Amino acid sequence: MAESRDEPDEQRASQAVMILLRLFRSLERVDTDLTPQQYRILKLAGAGGERSAKLAERLAVAKPTLTATADGLVAAGHARRETEPGDRRVVRLCLTTSGHEAVDRADAAYGLWLDQLLAHTGEPDQVLRALDALNLAMDEIRRARVAASAAGTGPA
Repeated sequence: MAESRDEPDEQRASQAVMILLRLFRSLERVDTDLTPQQYRILKLAGAGGERSAKLAERLAVAKPTLTATADGLVAAGHARRETEPGDRRVVRLCLTTSGHEAVDRADAAYGLWLDQLLAHTGEPDQVLRALDALNLAMDEIRRARVAASAAGTGPA
């Protein structure tokens, strides 16, 4: 049977996805007292209080998923909900002192984990540049999706 011309690319993509999933599983095991989802929410909310709907969009999660995670963060004392002055329908998620401390601890734990991993690559700067490029690409794709959705020309 002749090998498909695209098969090596498919294998490479499949291998890359498996690596990304392995990295995510490794991040889940880092002892931070926060789940990766909680960490992501706190990091974004910590940048200045973010509207819940905007947070859900930026995290690429459904609003009920964000609400459930935010409920846990509020119950743990890491976040609080604030209504927008003049528009009580708008709710922002803001960090408490405890939330800032939890993020600081998680930043340190994730930083240590990443530093140790990068030290074994032999090319830490190259790996970080590649991660930055992926991040920028994901931002561009998200912006295009949001613009297409707003224009009514594509899925949300």
